[in-house]
Amino acid sequence: MLNDHADPASGPEPEAATEAPDEQPAKSGRKKPIFMASAAVVLIAGGIAFGTVLPDPKTSEAYASLADEKSTVEIERDAALSSYASLKGKYDTLENGMASRESKVTAKESEVSKADAAVKTAEAAVKAREEAVTGAEKAKAANTVGDGTWTVGTDIEPGTYRAAAAVGSTCYWGIYRSGSNGGDIIENDIPGGGRPVVTLSAGQDFNSTRCGKWEKQ
Repeated sequence: MLNDHADPASGPEPEAATEAPDEQPAKSGRKKPIFMASAAVVLIAGGIAFGTVLPDPKTSEAYASLADEKSTVEIERDAALSSYASLKGKYDTLENGMASRESKVTAKESEVSKADAAVKTAEAAVKAREEAVTGAEKAKAANTVGDGTWTVGTDIEPGTYRAAAAVGSTCYWGIYRSGSNGGDIIENDIPGGGRPVVTLSAGQDFNSTRCGKWEKQ
């Protein structure tokens, strides 16, 4: 190519042989951006392709089945917890009721035990009184003499005896020496009334006729 401003005398301007190497890097620099852009396009296209091929797992039947199963398990769990809470409440109520009844039973047993002890004490007291009365009655009976002939020291105890009640006019009493069969009179009387008194000693016989009871004093 001729330079419009070159000198005609100098002839055509020779081509610079050294410019070609300078242009080679420029050509190589233009190809590199083209390669990188192509790679980016491939990656983007591949990403779009992969995004289109892989489905959303939440839309699959397996995921829906698992979600339903989870929901069912949660419902059953909530129902079980509710049932447990209800049973626990009933159990606590029954346990509290049983504890209350046991406390009442224990209190009643304690009262019954006290009542039994009181009854036993009363029975013991009654028995003691009965024994005392019986003993007194026995002693009184042993020291009481009725109509008949009695040997002092064998049949009756020696001592002073008095008529238990006022005697009538037909009352007779006599004291004799034992073994005399009434032949050896120590003392006798027909009091005719009142409550006569006699003193008897061992070795004597005492006879009472229609005088009633005599009590040892």
